[in-house]
Amino acid sequence: MSTVRTAAVPVVGHARPALGPLGLFTVLLGAALPLVDFFIVNVALPTIDHDLGAGPAMLELVVAGYGLAYAVLLVLGGRLGDQFGRRRLFLAGMAAFGLTSLACGLAPDAWTLVGARVAQGAAAALMLPQVLATIHSSTSGARHARALSLYGATAGLSMVAGQILGGVLVAADVAGTGWRSVFLVNVPVALVGLVLAARAVPETRSDRPAPVDLPGTLLLALTLLTLLAPLTEGRAAGWPLWTWVALAVFPFAAGAFWWVEVRADRAGRTPLVPPSLLGLVPLRRGLAVVLPLCLGFSGFMFVIAIALQQGLAVGAVASGLALVPMALAFFGASLAGPRLVGRWGASRVVPVGAVFQGLGIGLIAWTVARDWPGLSVGSLLPGMAIAGLGQGLQLPVLFRVVLSEVPAERAGVGSGVMVTTQQSAMALGVATMGSLFLSLGSSPADMGAALTTTLLAQLGVVALTLLLSLRLPSSKA
Repeated sequence: MSTVRTAAVPVVGHARPALGPLGLFTVLLGAALPLVDFFIVNVALPTIDHDLGAGPAMLELVVAGYGLAYAVLLVLGGRLGDQFGRRRLFLAGMAAFGLTSLACGLAPDAWTLVGARVAQGAAAALMLPQVLATIHSSTSGARHARALSLYGATAGLSMVAGQILGGVLVAADVAGTGWRSVFLVNVPVALVGLVLAARAVPETRSDRPAPVDLPGTLLLALTLLTLLAPLTEGRAAGWPLWTWVALAVFPFAAGAFWWVEVRADRAGRTPLVPPSLLGLVPLRRGLAVVLPLCLGFSGFMFVIAIALQQGLAVGAVASGLALVPMALAFFGASLAGPRLVGRWGASRVVPVGAVFQGLGIGLIAWTVARDWPGLSVGSLLPGMAIAGLGQGLQLPVLFRVVLSEVPAERAGVGSGVMVTTQQSAMALGVATMGSLFLSLGSSPADMGAALTTTLLAQLGVVALTLLLSLRLPSSKA
């Protein structure tokens, strides 16, 4: 299949709109907010439970409601940006994210919080696909590669920084707000983002915007819901009948979605996820690596927060600070990534990153098995740093690989597919790794062995990432 390089395809009119430094900062801020909010709630769950009497199943919904709405609507958000203008949708998503964050922070009870979190996830799905699509459509050459590397660094750092920031805010109890501050902090940030975006982000859209693929949208939503909802809620709810029915429906929903998309493509219509897009080798093979990488990463972040706070009772701040070496190492590796790819190629850099990540996770597992329950946060720092280094060599590079051959007029669709894969993997990681840990560690005394077992399971996921990364294209672009 022939491919078209991004730089050769015009976007709007005859000239590529320019994304300046302030505009890049603004869209990266928009990329950080939804990812920070996925993880910031992890360290706030114990206080939410205490204040609202939520219980385990409701706490799962606080996390899952956001993640499910976010994952289900991401591709649709990308398509709407292609059709109506990416800056316009970015502004709408940013405004909605600020309002729904305010609703979360003011929620009087657990069900209201869950509803606000679902709406917040929908707002994030409207905003986030516009970030990559704008970068893809308004930068080229070295600036394009650098912008994608910064996006990857922002994504990874946001996941870690979310839990660090959450721990600090919960412990600070600003003006007596407690856990509410982890949501209220988004409101002024969203206001700043709106002002900056109106000034500095160029408007882009597809030359040939396609109408919304309603059958594809509904079937994709059904596919993701029937997989993610039972896996996320099943353990806490005691695996009722509906969870097994949903899992049984999942393969049929997935098959129907693919059949509808292939038929639409062959009929000359524009499906929600064009099968021809998956014919791009870098996109297809890159997504295959993104899936296990993000699954393991998000599962680790969820489990480590619970193990440290409930198993060792170290407190929210210490739980967050334990991740600082991971964040610093990730950032340093992200900055070095473009130079390393230019010299060695993605097909070498990403596998090396997987090796480092595996060494870091293995070191953490060995430390936990050796020292629990006398484990100190400081003893985890070497393993955290090595794992963060490995993750930083993988995630930003993979984002560049996935989008390297996506034509600019399909930037919104390509971005939506990638972030949907990323978000679905993150939700799966919390569901699978979290369920494994919580089923083994029902009491603080059991959490050491449960954490060790879960980390060893993650090592298996890292091994899969390594094997899949060996098939990445060898391009040094």
